[in-house]
Amino acid sequence: MITGNGDGTHGTAGTTAGRGTGPDVAPRARGEWARHWRPAGLPGLDLLRARYVRHSFPRHAHDGYVVGAVTDGIEEIGFPQSPVRAGPGEVIMINPEVAHTARAGAPEGWAYATLYPSAGLVAEIAEETTTLRGTAGFAETVTGDPHLCRMITEVHRAAESGNALAADTLLRLAVARLLCRYGGPLPARTPRTAGARTAARAKIVLEERMADPPSLEKLAHELGTSPFALLRAFKDAYGMPPHTWLTDARVRRARRLLEAGSPPAETAVAVGFTDQPHLNRHFTRIVGVPPGAYRRERAAQGGGAGGAGAITYKTAGGAAP
Repeated sequence: MITGNGDGTHGTAGTTAGRGTGPDVAPRARGEWARHWRPAGLPGLDLLRARYVRHSFPRHAHDGYVVGAVTDGIEEIGFPQSPVRAGPGEVIMINPEVAHTARAGAPEGWAYATLYPSAGLVAEIAEETTTLRGTAGFAETVTGDPHLCRMITEVHRAAESGNALAADTLLRLAVARLLCRYGGPLPARTPRTAGARTAARAKIVLEERMADPPSLEKLAHELGTSPFALLRAFKDAYGMPPHTWLTDARVRRARRLLEAGSPPAETAVAVGFTDQPHLNRHFTRIVGVPPGAYRRERAAQGGGAGGAGAITYKTAGGAAP
């Protein structure tokens, strides 16, 4: 378990005496804690259970789905169209590649239990339980459904106790309920306009040259357009400007490298961050936990839920349930 003191200094890590001051440990507001992990026996699913007070997530997107149950406080999610707020008993639904932010909507912050099912897992559930055609997704962003909230938190409790059978059952029932009540086909993402095609080409260039990307002007010149035309097209296509998208893409790739066992310092350089503190800052803001804690959770999966490998990132004054 990693703890911090809320004032920028850090307390003990696990039961080892001394201060944890490594660059993978970021300061937390008093009362904040988080656990981001992938339970054994449940492929295609990540879990995050957390309380955040001052932490805010910058604009980013996910390659899979987000289903979050708010259990306390208020969360405010910023979508390109308009922000939405969710409180206790409400469920947040976000489709893949939808740009959004998140922050506290009340002084006390918010607590939630979140499921991150992969696109493949949701497609499998949709095919078996719905008549939706094409790629299934959610037509709503927030709904009041206390029963579904309890199901989502029960997925976490079952996974944390090592009961993969119960967790998998509750997960599939919860996603099926969401799709049946709030589901719909996602719009095709095939670029149709010249601007959309240019944005897609820019995205490929940034992915290929992630560690040494060109400037906006050079990128626009390579693609045969102007900087402002490229900026508008990219924001229209992906909900954020190229530099924001690139930071998010670097963090996504860093997650994959960390999951494969790459040390944070090497990962930082590989994805184009200046150094490990640079990775730590952006990774913690977007993922919700530091890269070192994230890597240790992945390495500890074989230790069993709640065992010696379970890592909860928290601060003094914040008690993880």
